[in-house]
Amino acid sequence: MRLVHVVTLVSDDGAFGGPTSVAVAQLQECAARGHDTTLVSLWRGRTGAPERIAGVRFVSRPARRLVPGRGCLGLMHPRLPLDLWRAMGRADAVHVHAGRDLVSLTALVVARLRGVGFVTQTHGMVEPRNGAVARLFDRLYVPLLRRARACLVLTDRERRELSAVLGPDAPPLVDLPNGLRVAPGEPGSRRRGDGREVIFLARLHPRKRPEAFVEMAALVHKEIPEARFVLYGADEGSLPAVAALIADRGVTDAVRYGGALDHPSALAAYRRAAVYVLPSVNEPFPMTVLEALAEGTPVVCTDSSGIAAELARREAALVTDGSPEQLADAVARLLADESLRLRLAEAGRRAIEEVFSIRAVADQLEQLYGTGPGRD
Repeated sequence: MRLVHVVTLVSDDGAFGGPTSVAVAQLQECAARGHDTTLVSLWRGRTGAPERIAGVRFVSRPARRLVPGRGCLGLMHPRLPLDLWRAMGRADAVHVHAGRDLVSLTALVVARLRGVGFVTQTHGMVEPRNGAVARLFDRLYVPLLRRARACLVLTDRERRELSAVLGPDAPPLVDLPNGLRVAPGEPGSRRRGDGREVIFLARLHPRKRPEAFVEMAALVHKEIPEARFVLYGADEGSLPAVAALIADRGVTDAVRYGGALDHPSALAAYRRAAVYVLPSVNEPFPMTVLEALAEGTPVVCTDSSGIAAELARREAALVTDGSPEQLADAVARLLADESLRLRLAEAGRRAIEEVFSIRAVADQLEQLYGTGPGRD
């Protein structure tokens, strides 16, 4: 099949996060199965856009802000609609990773005009909104979402919120987990770190709680002075507070900000690290945790994560209540016990292979793309 996926933004700092990672992983697996795959998106980076991403054909235009002050909603390029028209004209199926933004709206319009069957995956980005801008946008956007063959949902909460937006005319809401491909090699054979680096790798945004990471680092540093801590990720408002807290806690020699990373550099950072910590709460399906597990990196997370119970049951991560004290206790245990780190790494890789593998996801996608009547 000729498959076209659309995601709003691909960037060298990973600013759009999970939707981009999910789209690339899905397409990479589909390409490995012999399908003709294309990703269409805006691009933002310090260099020109690549022609391929993870082996997948990449069609892009530079991101331009057409609507000020609206985050990714207002990003667009005037020639992207033509790229979408051309790509979808040869597609057997279209998959739109859809948020409330101009790229998603344009992709849905083009798919309808082209008469090609499409599915949508909203990644929790479409929830009930009462603001004037959202109501106006939804007058165009929601009827298009209703024309999908299926809307893919990740959690029960997303199902409820999407049902509230789409109403009784909603297309089938189909459960689809996220998934990752596991690179070959045993966890221990692929690790190159010195056993003392702890990392945070996510957007520096209040929801991700980077300040809790710094508080944790200060506590661990008192017990293990040789430990080192690095925060990676695009700044989305929290960097000044993080920098001030590092100075206030007197850990400038142990904690640093490493900037935003492109995806290959992020994977390398996981492999160097002794521990990956995600302090954020209420994460339905944290892709960075799955990426760390896939790279064989021990994980410390919070119990409100949507995958925490499964990881705890499998002893594939240390799950905490999210407080700096519990985070610090978990990190200190891992830094002091190499055998524990190795056990968690092995269990984490098994969890990816058995539960969170992209193979099962691609099996389901092939059925969705190839069967089921369109809603034309």
